[in-house]
Amino acid sequence: MHSDGNRKATIARHRVRLAACALLAAAAVLAGCERGSQIGAGESTGGPSGCPAVLAGAQAAVSRAEKKEVFWNGPTTGPAAAPGKTIVYVAQTMTNPGVAGAANGVREAARVIGWNVRVIDGGGTPAGIQAAMSQAVAVRPSGIVVGGFDPDSTSQQVSRADAAGIPLVGWHAVAAPGPSRRPELFTNVTTRVEDVAGISARWIIAHSHGRAGVVVITDASIPFARHKSDLIRKELATCSGVELLAYENIPIPDASSRTPQVIASLLSRFRSRWTHSVAINDLYFADAAAAFRAAGEKGSGPPFNIGAGDGDPSAFQRIDDRLYQAATVPEPLSQQGWQIVDEFNRAFSGRPASGYVAPVHITTAGNSDGATTWDPAGYREAYRRIWGK
Repeated sequence: MHSDGNRKATIARHRVRLAACALLAAAAVLAGCERGSQIGAGESTGGPSGCPAVLAGAQAAVSRAEKKEVFWNGPTTGPAAAPGKTIVYVAQTMTNPGVAGAANGVREAARVIGWNVRVIDGGGTPAGIQAAMSQAVAVRPSGIVVGGFDPDSTSQQVSRADAAGIPLVGWHAVAAPGPSRRPELFTNVTTRVEDVAGISARWIIAHSHGRAGVVVITDASIPFARHKSDLIRKELATCSGVELLAYENIPIPDASSRTPQVIASLLSRFRSRWTHSVAINDLYFADAAAAFRAAGEKGSGPPFNIGAGDGDPSAFQRIDDRLYQAATVPEPLSQQGWQIVDEFNRAFSGRPASGYVAPVHITTAGNSDGATTWDPAGYREAYRRIWGK
């Protein structure tokens, strides 16, 4: 009887300890889920990583992409400047900061090489883009830039340009950089979408230590953007500790009106489960700020937001000020504008495309140094030497 009583007492004490441990564990989980808690790069949001091997690779890739000094590794030789050319830049919409930034780079480079540039804004609608392309072909320019839209959506105009011998250079026009046969482009200027999508997803994995609840925002009407967001989802899925909470399709022309409503709804649905966001364009986070602020969310996060593309000046400002954006994977927009002009110069001279593709980079408050753009150093000087300017 005495030994049986001791055994019962021991079992009772063990149960008390288990209950206490369970309460402590529950309290720790609840404390970790508080929206105001700060989660920095490399810190865990929920204990050990859910994907140790994937996490290690993500941390290494992010470390490389965050390096400050990136020097020009593009072309250093090519044809001298062809004289007296006129370029028409057809923009998907100039409200897209990436499209506008590349257009400004084209204007800057054209002044140096001695060409004329005209920008026609498609307004972000299929009818508007078709009308802009028709107008561009009608003025018989030396070349036309397909600025941020699918050339197949203007196939008749593309055929007329081809028949007239007008070369087309794309900016984010098709999924891959370089020449394209279908649709017919002399070349397409862009970073590799696989690289941009991959590094933005890896930043989330690294930043969350492999424990994240993620919202992905895209514009599925643009094949390039849809492909990018699909690749982001695929990379996020490599980490078992990352949960895709929502995949939101918001057309860029509707971003200012729809994004605040979507953000408010997501906050209501997911609350503290939502730790990170990735959007195919930084502009979504500009439009999201009011909804985050109205809900009482801290500008420094969570959720921690990364833009998988463009990197316009306002994105850099939000990152530096810690206002609802933590990082961006910026396109070197000015450099790409100069590259577009150089690619046309090669086309006019009967030379092949340069084949240059800019490397991916991640900008955060820790490495921006107050800058409002990112470009590899030395590209202007390199292109001037090539053109003899």
